[in-house]
Amino acid sequence: MKTDVEELSPTRVKLTIEVPFEELDHAFDVTYKSLAKQVRIKGFRPGKAPARLIDRYVGRGAVISEAVNHAVPELYNEAIQKEEIFALGQPDVEVTKLEDNDQLAFTAEVDVRPKFEVTGYEGLEVTVDDAEATDEQVEDQVGNLRERFSTLVGVERPIEKGDHVSIDLSAAIDGEKLDDVQASGLSYEVGTNTVLEGLDDTLEGMSAGDSATFATKLVGGEYEGRDADVTVTVHSVKVKELPELDDEFAQMASEFDTIEELRADVRSRMEQVRRLQQLSQGRDRALEKLVDSIDIPLPESVIEEEVTRRRDSLEQQLAQSGLTKESYLETQEQTEEEFEEELAKSARSAVKAGFILDQLALQEELSADNSELSQYVVEQAQRMGVSPDQLAQHLVESNQIRVAYTEVVRAKAMDLVLQKAVITDESGNVVEQETPEAEAAEGAELVEVDADAAADSAEEADADTAAPADGTADEATEAAETKAAAEDK
Repeated sequence: MKTDVEELSPTRVKLTIEVPFEELDHAFDVTYKSLAKQVRIKGFRPGKAPARLIDRYVGRGAVISEAVNHAVPELYNEAIQKEEIFALGQPDVEVTKLEDNDQLAFTAEVDVRPKFEVTGYEGLEVTVDDAEATDEQVEDQVGNLRERFSTLVGVERPIEKGDHVSIDLSAAIDGEKLDDVQASGLSYEVGTNTVLEGLDDTLEGMSAGDSATFATKLVGGEYEGRDADVTVTVHSVKVKELPELDDEFAQMASEFDTIEELRADVRSRMEQVRRLQQLSQGRDRALEKLVDSIDIPLPESVIEEEVTRRRDSLEQQLAQSGLTKESYLETQEQTEEEFEEELAKSARSAVKAGFILDQLALQEELSADNSELSQYVVEQAQRMGVSPDQLAQHLVESNQIRVAYTEVVRAKAMDLVLQKAVITDESGNVVEQETPEAEAAEGAELVEVDADAAADSAEEADADTAAPADGTADEATEAAETKAAAEDK
């Protein structure tokens, strides 16, 4: 087989492959065996008809076409491995020469990962938020705890913002009462504006036993968006009474004897969480800085696929939540154009990050062993709420185990970047990176995953290997969740 490679752009190549017919013997053997089982030739049992009769029965041209269809993918894969081409997606193939008993020639255009080296990742300087909790932040947390132990006490005065009321609501359109649009004994906090537009303004100043009517638009149900007159009747008015922040409160709300001990524990817990957040923040910012520091071309087809994947994923989530894209854009305060622009930007960044981490892993000869891959499966299964065995089986059956392998190796590449980065907080203190020994998650030994097979599959992977680096194997896990739900039913 002769192969010529022409670089059409930094992210696309054209292979010209020429093969003499004698090298197609295997493809013809497979074709004849397949056709022999399909055709019925008098005097021969199924599968036993000789090649010359099959040529005569189905036509030599049909046999050659079938053999070429079988041979081209194998020849293409052999060529890209021989030429060490990292192909992305499926190639555009065109047969340029096909002469019986002479030669087969075809071209294959395909997007490829750009060639580059990852440099400058050692000593990346990253700044993260301080871990130390301020007195104000501690008091906010203590205040939240205090709110949980509050009680509601009735008052005899006009309603004020922040009061808790018990009310009845009824609606009418053009004087006709709507029996299906009413509520009795509704508990509501005045000022939250979570029920109907105009309700809060109407309630302020009313007292227990009062009724009032206001005009508004109905939300939800059969009459959504219709103008209506809503009558509100107040049954009771209560205020939230908070306990005193003293030792008695500390003993009631915690295992501590004094309020100062409670504050100290709150501060300690907050700073522990913030230290973990520092590492997560450092990871995100180090990756962002690394991506910004390297300029590489990106295949537009891969970007488009990632944009489509993200858009479809969002639309699926919105549908499951019963929301429309229009309502989502409204909550995000975005136009359709701004949404698409942000989607494309995030897709480009994610694909670029994936390329960079993949290349760094190649440079540093990083790989994943069985225990690391098993641990990844266990962690994802716990996040999804399915069994590790179920997820592992799905990944294998759907040929997504290579995606999981890629995720593990990319994570190791990112760990390497972090180890060599200099992370400081806003106060200038160096953030110590705690890197505990890699211990398999509890239950990992129950999952058997062949890392070598996953690695081989990853090397042969197409566009899926260009998956984003800002998350896990989303498509695989989402599909597994769907499968698990179906099996549960």
